[in-house]
Amino acid sequence: MSTPLADPAPRTVAPASGEPPRAGSGKSDRLKAWVTRAPLLPALVFLIIVTQLPFVTTLVISFFDWNAFSPGNRSFAGLSNYGEVATDPDLRSSVLTTALLTATVVIASVVLGLLLALLLDRSFRGRGLVRTMLIAPFLLVPVAAALLWKHVLYNPEYGLLNGSLVWVAELFGADPPQPDWISSMPLLAVEASLVWQWTPFMMLILLAGLQSRPLETVEAARLDGAGSWQIFRYLTLPHLRRYLELGVLLGSIYIVQNFDAVFTITSGGLGTANLPYTVYQTFYQAHEYGLASAAGVLVVIGSIVIATFALRVVSSLFSEEVSRA
Repeated sequence: MSTPLADPAPRTVAPASGEPPRAGSGKSDRLKAWVTRAPLLPALVFLIIVTQLPFVTTLVISFFDWNAFSPGNRSFAGLSNYGEVATDPDLRSSVLTTALLTATVVIASVVLGLLLALLLDRSFRGRGLVRTMLIAPFLLVPVAAALLWKHVLYNPEYGLLNGSLVWVAELFGADPPQPDWISSMPLLAVEASLVWQWTPFMMLILLAGLQSRPLETVEAARLDGAGSWQIFRYLTLPHLRRYLELGVLLGSIYIVQNFDAVFTITSGGLGTANLPYTVYQTFYQAHEYGLASAAGVLVVIGSIVIATFALRVVSSLFSEEVSRA
């Protein structure tokens, strides 16, 4: 009589790749994601408290007719403050001054930064020292840099510019001129100080772009008989296009918001009052809180628009570097 065979032990079959995950896997993945992001939560909360809550408060104040000299007459004004910002001649003039100041400083800084980057891309003795000296202006506090230009360079009595003119005039036996640089060219005086401070920033961005060039392509172009100008025009400039765009966008964001140079050198006089300085005057001198808040909100919106384009350029740069790797 034959005995029945025992049933084999059940096998564990691995799920196919197309099968849905088990019930507990989704919860564990979400838990791991939260554990990974948890250390960033304090920084996120701090960022929201420091940046977003003041902006929301400014946005709320911008809808009120609020003057500090008559706090009891505060009332809801709707969009009238924004309409006044758009029609106020002083604010419109400050917008034009801001656009002219930003365009001049950014263009001059990019051109000079490109020339210095091309210089530092070459090998020569003392290149590290020269690079450190060229970066130094960007490391200065903006107020200190503005004070340096106002007193050390522009002062008509003891400034270096007039001192150099006096030395040259005495050398040739002529009468030494002593112009008042700030009074004679106020906007250009502010622009010169900002160009001096922001040229190293552009230089660093463009130098990073130059050092990321494929050297094999440059050497191949030289072997084919291409000159230095042809290599610069057809290889270097197209490669630096993204870096130039990044420098222009980041520089525009910072120069649009610049307050230190205008406040320190000219105190907003002689047609140099840009939009941040006009907002300061409206808030702290005229005490028009609602009107100043509306102008500040418009400045923030414009900066966000420029920053959006800058982030797109940065993301495209990163994607290009990843594709090369």
